[in-house]
Amino acid sequence: MTTQISASSDTRPTPAQIKSVREYIKDSWVTLRRSHDHLLDSAKDEKLAHKPGDPWIVYISPREDCPEVQQVLEKSLSKEDLKQISILRLPAEPEAIRKHGLLYLPGDYVVPGGRFNEMYGWDSYFIVLGLLRDGEVDLAQSLVDQALYQVGHYGTILNSNRTYMLQRSQPPVLSLMVLAVYEVTQDRDWLSSAVPLLEQFYYFWVVPPHLNPGTGLSRYYALGDGPSPEVLFSERDEEGRNHYDRVKTYYQTFSFDDYDMSLYYDEEANELTALFYKGDRSMRESGFDITNRFGPFSIDILHYAPVCLNSLLYGMERDMAKIRRIMGKEELAQQWEDRAVERQGRADRYLWDDEAGLYFDYNLQTSRRRHYEFAATFYPLWLGMSSPEQARRVADNLDRFEAPGGILASTYVTGNQWDAPFGWAPLNWIAVEGLRRYGHYEASERIARKFLTMVIDEFEKRGTLLEKYDVMRRSGNVSDEIRFGYSSNEIGFGWTNAVVLEFLDVLAEKADQTAA
Repeated sequence: MTTQISASSDTRPTPAQIKSVREYIKDSWVTLRRSHDHLLDSAKDEKLAHKPGDPWIVYISPREDCPEVQQVLEKSLSKEDLKQISILRLPAEPEAIRKHGLLYLPGDYVVPGGRFNEMYGWDSYFIVLGLLRDGEVDLAQSLVDQALYQVGHYGTILNSNRTYMLQRSQPPVLSLMVLAVYEVTQDRDWLSSAVPLLEQFYYFWVVPPHLNPGTGLSRYYALGDGPSPEVLFSERDEEGRNHYDRVKTYYQTFSFDDYDMSLYYDEEANELTALFYKGDRSMRESGFDITNRFGPFSIDILHYAPVCLNSLLYGMERDMAKIRRIMGKEELAQQWEDRAVERQGRADRYLWDDEAGLYFDYNLQTSRRRHYEFAATFYPLWLGMSSPEQARRVADNLDRFEAPGGILASTYVTGNQWDAPFGWAPLNWIAVEGLRRYGHYEASERIARKFLTMVIDEFEKRGTLLEKYDVMRRSGNVSDEIRFGYSSNEIGFGWTNAVVLEFLDVLAEKADQTAA
């Protein structure tokens, strides 16, 4: 699927449009902010069944002084709110949880919006960028503190702070979050206090089961088993079928050779296997739920070293080197640099495809790259892992991803929301930043302008910013095109807010250069 560069790339938002969307974003940080005062609102979760009259559960980490935390929460809540909440100690083993609930965080954070009424792992990085761009420094730092708290009290940064997400993480962007705040505050003591938790989070990703020893690269691998509870209840279509029901229908109907379907589907019993659910949870850990990037529904993701994850780990290794240098620890900094160099070499060997001029995910079973064109190919540029020549080759292939509204998630139409014709704020920002990093300014500014004008055009029609867009039609009407997973388009929306602010800055910088 090759796209055409649209004439709409030359349009620019007007000052009045920019003022209106900036005001909306500024107000939305208040709407999306969660604190102890909002605990009842935070505890509510439309993704799970809830019997009217039953209390919403808030779990406190067993590593906390639970009576003390409970007293703090009780002082923050009205008597009426307290009647609707049950505050419990979290069991030491996730399997012992009988009823799901919200996981306590001690400070303020920002949720994405809509049905996503909790703190999410990788959304939070983009939200931090938006908060910093909007002058909300204290809230940005608090959001990063909650991510660090999760590492210390729940073992990793969670997919989100709900108990049914305890056994899966999300793409590792913690060091990026920490450094983004540090660059504004210059608080060395705070930065130093983050180092042990940053290292703990790093090792979560570079030891088994996330590590593949054969390649030295990491993979997504959720630790939980069985169906994801939120999928069973909330990802239903008009016929009442949940996502897993629709997958079984797909398996009954279609044949394919992307992977051995019998590993994931028992045709005779018409049942999905335990390995299917492991793959499904791991796909959700990647943040890309759902795409056919790792075969139908990405269920085979366990058997891949992904471009995105290993680029982020390279970035984290470089970030840790930078932090150690700030702390005056040159020898430790060099150890982190050495790790990054080693990972870069492995990425060149396994993930870079010189013939195609793109990065692809590596199948650990077949020892081959899967030639599925996905916007993760821009990650190595964004994080500085590409050589100038590799970056040029990726830029030369930009027309494969570029659409009238920005960058496509992939070049394949599959009925999944992380494939064509859909585009997402973070992937557009990653592409723009990656291209800018290697000097491809004209292309990066064109993409930023396309995405920004599409979002603002839709904002003028709706009065809201959205989670995702059809970048081929430049539209926020996406639900009828999505056949798997959830089809709603949530409003808010945290990472779209942030990328709009970032792209306004990109275009303002360009305008200043032109005027000069």
